[in-house]
Amino acid sequence: MRKAQGSWEKRILKSLNSMCTELSIPLARKRPVGEQKELLNKWNEMGTDEPDLSLFRPVYAPKDFLEVLINLRNPNYENGDSLSFRTHLGLIQVPLKVKDIPELKECFVELGLTTGQLGIDDSTQVPPELFENEHVRIGQKVLVQQDSAAAQQYIRQGSPTALRAELWALILNISSQPEDILYYEQLKTNVIQHDLLVDSLIYKDVKLTASNDDYYFVFEDYLYQVLLCFSRDTSVLGHFAYNSASPPKSYIRGKLGLEEYAVFYPPNGVIPFHGFSMYVAPLCFLYHEPYKLYQIFREMYVRFFFRLHSISSHPSGIVSLCLLFETLLQTYLPQLFYHLREIGAQPLRISFKWMVRAFSGYLATDQLLLLWDRILGYNSLEILAVLAAAVFAFRAVNLMEVTSLAAAEAVLADLSTLKVMPLLQIFLFATVT
Repeated sequence: MRKAQGSWEKRILKSLNSMCTELSIPLARKRPVGEQKELLNKWNEMGTDEPDLSLFRPVYAPKDFLEVLINLRNPNYENGDSLSFRTHLGLIQVPLKVKDIPELKECFVELGLTTGQLGIDDSTQVPPELFENEHVRIGQKVLVQQDSAAAQQYIRQGSPTALRAELWALILNISSQPEDILYYEQLKTNVIQHDLLVDSLIYKDVKLTASNDDYYFVFEDYLYQVLLCFSRDTSVLGHFAYNSASPPKSYIRGKLGLEEYAVFYPPNGVIPFHGFSMYVAPLCFLYHEPYKLYQIFREMYVRFFFRLHSISSHPSGIVSLCLLFETLLQTYLPQLFYHLREIGAQPLRISFKWMVRAFSGYLATDQLLLLWDRILGYNSLEILAVLAAAVFAFRAVNLMEVTSLAAAEAVLADLSTLKVMPLLQIFLFATVT
């Protein structure tokens, strides 16, 4: 896994360096004073600035990353006599341990059909308004007590819209102190003073994704502010201690290979890819002060999102999620799985982009926030794979009729009308196992 991650990082760096060479742009430069003033003046309306980004391209897109994961193999396994994994007909060929539905039921017990949930309109057990009023009351109590563990347990049944911002901050242990605001201001100063090549990648990504999204285009300025500051934040480097990836290095000109002349580039060690800004976009609905939005995003990234674009064997890592998704489909919807495989529409080719973005930009925002409630509540990304499988189950009848990958993609092109919680509940608790 580490070896594969290492060679993937080399590919990303090669792509970044060749862009530098082609466009004759340095990785970093100090901005002239005039440019600094101009940027400071328009800090809150960066979306109006239209730099020419036609020559910039994303360093990679999720489908490039998927090709790398498909080619992963375990060299110790080739001559093994275990047949169980040999029968895995999906694209992921690494034998990791993933949960089956009985284990998932145990793990996600609060999603059971008899438990009250926010995000389900027609619960038969309790009239929705009764459950909702009581749930809000308990949520307010949790906030008064400022108990992070209680908040995490509470949010497994969904968060009331009015309490979500505070509950998430409590779970992520974020309390905005004066020094946090100061730290954010320092990052902003770094953005004003220095221009990085990744800034253009961030601009380009926001333009290609959030700016074209009906829900998120209004937050364009926030996205630039948060992502530009994020790229300068060296505290993000801390997560590499428990990440299979390592931060890319740049060497001072002429000193290649000499460690004392090496710096991490970008300073946070994270090179944005196509769709990266969608990790921030949904949070803009909850937080309106940029420094608070920034803190929440950074914490979400170093706890969860980094796992969606690095190669590891962690249960919440993208490889495990892909395998969990394929195993669920192959086990519980075998006819659908074989049909799609036979017509050259491997399900993972469709669902991968949803999982890499944690469904951001695919679900309606209210549904996405209900899903992210559960990521925080269970401290796990496994629910992404379960939801991806549930979407296929929900559309199974239509998918059984398609005869090509393009047709299958068309059936699943629009997820914006889906209701996340009923889908998850039915798939987990009403599937015959």
